[in-house]
Amino acid sequence: MNSSSKPRLSLGQIFNMSFGFFGIQFGFALQNGNASRILTTFGANVEHLSWFWLAAPLTGMIVQPLIGYYSDRTWTSLGRRRPYFLAGSILASTALVLMPNAQVMAALLPPLYVGAGILMVMDASFNIAMEPFRALVADLLPSDQRTLGFSVQTCLIGLGAVIGSWLPFLLAEYAGVSKVGVADSPVPSNVIYSFYGGALVFLVAILWTVVTTKEFPPDAEYLKGESAKGKKGWRQILSDFAAMPKTMKQLGVVQFFSWFALFSMWVFTTPAIATHVYGLPADDHSSVTYNEAANWVGIIFGVYNGVSAVYALLLPFIAAKIGRKRTHSLSLICGGIGLLSIYFIHDYHLLILSMIGVGIAWASILAMPYAILGGAIPPHKMGIYMGVFNFFITLPQIFNGIIGGPIVKYLYGSQAIYSIVMAGVFLLLAAYSVRFVDDVDDPKAHSV
Repeated sequence: MNSSSKPRLSLGQIFNMSFGFFGIQFGFALQNGNASRILTTFGANVEHLSWFWLAAPLTGMIVQPLIGYYSDRTWTSLGRRRPYFLAGSILASTALVLMPNAQVMAALLPPLYVGAGILMVMDASFNIAMEPFRALVADLLPSDQRTLGFSVQTCLIGLGAVIGSWLPFLLAEYAGVSKVGVADSPVPSNVIYSFYGGALVFLVAILWTVVTTKEFPPDAEYLKGESAKGKKGWRQILSDFAAMPKTMKQLGVVQFFSWFALFSMWVFTTPAIATHVYGLPADDHSSVTYNEAANWVGIIFGVYNGVSAVYALLLPFIAAKIGRKRTHSLSLICGGIGLLSIYFIHDYHLLILSMIGVGIAWASILAMPYAILGGAIPPHKMGIYMGVFNFFITLPQIFNGIIGGPIVKYLYGSQAIYSIVMAGVFLLLAAYSVRFVDDVDDPKAHSV
């Protein structure tokens, strides 16, 4: 079924097909805001954090193209994409429960390595659940509803991330749950209970989409892909990667700068805020003040996700006026300015203002590249190319993960704030790179 012949869906149907992403991002926000905190609690040094975080892009680079490839060739009673994000939700919920309890398995391995291993499993599970959602929107919506579809998805991502990011703070401040660990349980109770809540929300949200959304049955395009002879599995994935559309290559440059910046922000914001804004020494990973700083990072991460939820609803209207490319470029500029401003802030309350710009960029990063890309992909290869596109998300994170820690240690003197400054510069470079992208089915496409 080509894009022009797909039936238009109601806002409620678009909401239902996207609601699972609320749960995915709820869990993802808990990981983003607390994984570095948990790993340092178990003994990781700040310059080693980016190496542990390599688990996320490495698993994503492997898992997402495979899930895209096989979901293109799957048809069950649950449809094409739904079996995959249902399986991913079960695995991810289990990992969320285990992550803050790594010390329970300390008899087998040091908790630090157990935690890092669970982080890898968690990321693999998130990717199994996440990739089919991108393809599902492109599968079911006509071209003129695609920006709306990805915007609704991004809005739900933002809402899930706000609650997930704020939950440890809310439990500590308003429910009286302990925010400091003890000897036999070094991870604070408010973090542990937040991960339990995230596991439940993740599973329920995915089930909502599975139950309420119906996929189109196999059609001529699907059967064409099924009956194709030749390369299979990774050989086919690599072949399609080599033959990717021109628009995907151009977006790859934008994605490299964008996701290099995001990886730095996720990994180093907690130590950067603790040392640069709260004035703590670099080796303080367990004091009450450090945990207050870490809880505040959860709050400001919630702010940028909240801003992204609201801004995502405006994206279809802005893009209709000035085009998708210009919308994405201006949004990335806002994010770059937001990250750069953190260097000049010493009152932690003002970090909320910085996160407004980050939230604008985050909303656009989650929506506009996919809206642009969808028009350049053959319909029967939607899943595999959405998965292959993930290479441009994972590769910059892997590159940053390898060099980010040594840069912080040797170039920045273990001052994580300079990694945040570098992230701001990279978002500005991403904004400039958008001008070279061809948006093939946007009638308002023009140079930016």
